[in-house]
Amino acid sequence: MAYENLSAYPFTPDYENNVTTDNEGDYIPPDSGICEKSWVREFRGSYEPPLYWIIFAVGAIGNLLVVWIYTTVRNRLKTMTDVYLLNLAISDLLFLGTLPFWATDALQGWVFSVSVCKGVRAVYKINFFASMLLLTCISVDRYIAIVRVTQAHNFKNKRMFYSKLACLFVWLLSCLLSLPEFLFAKVKTNQEEESFCSLVYPSEDKNLTKVLVLSLQISVGFCLPLLVMVACYSVIIRTLIQARNFEKHKALRVIFAVVTAFVLSQLPYNGHLVVEATQAYNMTMTECDVVKTFDVAGQVVKSLAYTHCCLNPILYAFIGVRFRKDLLHLCQCLTSGLGGINKVQSVPKRPSVMSDTDTTPALSL
Repeated sequence: MAYENLSAYPFTPDYENNVTTDNEGDYIPPDSGICEKSWVREFRGSYEPPLYWIIFAVGAIGNLLVVWIYTTVRNRLKTMTDVYLLNLAISDLLFLGTLPFWATDALQGWVFSVSVCKGVRAVYKINFFASMLLLTCISVDRYIAIVRVTQAHNFKNKRMFYSKLACLFVWLLSCLLSLPEFLFAKVKTNQEEESFCSLVYPSEDKNLTKVLVLSLQISVGFCLPLLVMVACYSVIIRTLIQARNFEKHKALRVIFAVVTAFVLSQLPYNGHLVVEATQAYNMTMTECDVVKTFDVAGQVVKSLAYTHCCLNPILYAFIGVRFRKDLLHLCQCLTSGLGGINKVQSVPKRPSVMSDTDTTPALSL
């Protein structure tokens, strides 16, 4: 069915919680002539909780292993990539920590306080931006280590300082970009006594504010990392092709895996955000069935984007030869008793571009 007298109803669909609100953030009942989306909420309640718990479990295991190896097996960070990977694992863990809240929200509605609502949304957004920006830093680091080999070797100590400075900048910028979550996050309750933690923008220029927030997320959280990754890895691929190294084919496969995983997991979700921003600005979708389909698609592509935090340990840590050796040592230590963990030392034989910043153009599996 089509919306009746669309211009007479200044409503804004809430794509995160699938309720329809007016410009004051108040719930509009079904008999108002506005699209009612209880079926979409039911789909969210059955689809998101089990998937979020799976992502939480798998991602927590992988990222905890990364943190454990860096803090226990290696004892100290030796390269720029070590610094970025440790921060990336911490960021992913904090992001994963918000998923149980969203799983509960999808199943029961928001049963927590307004402060928890603001905090969870802010932590989620901080670590979303931090993860994307750290992936950007890793791409630049790989470019320096492989393409600018001489400079990387000559300024190795300074590069460690710059990597820590870059991580500090990433966290500060991510906190700044998450300010809309602190400012606009509220708990809304509809006439069915269902509560939702969502963003409620000010009535004045509400749609414009939403468009600006979404545009910021798309540009910094996807477009910038993608452009940097494509630029850096394109030059790296050209360098590897020219290099006389028997491992270059493995290196190229790893690079394609990294870029492909990023694009496949993030592009659908960000494409959905572009359409959502367009809808907020221009209200192009007026058919109720179309809006429902769009909401369901948003839940699916958002879940797909979340899986990237499970892939990060595999793509950026476990692929590296040195990291795999450390993991093997840790497993051997665990089988022989926890008391020997501190005695474990990694002895890298071959450096890996994904886990080391040594000056070799080998990206080995």
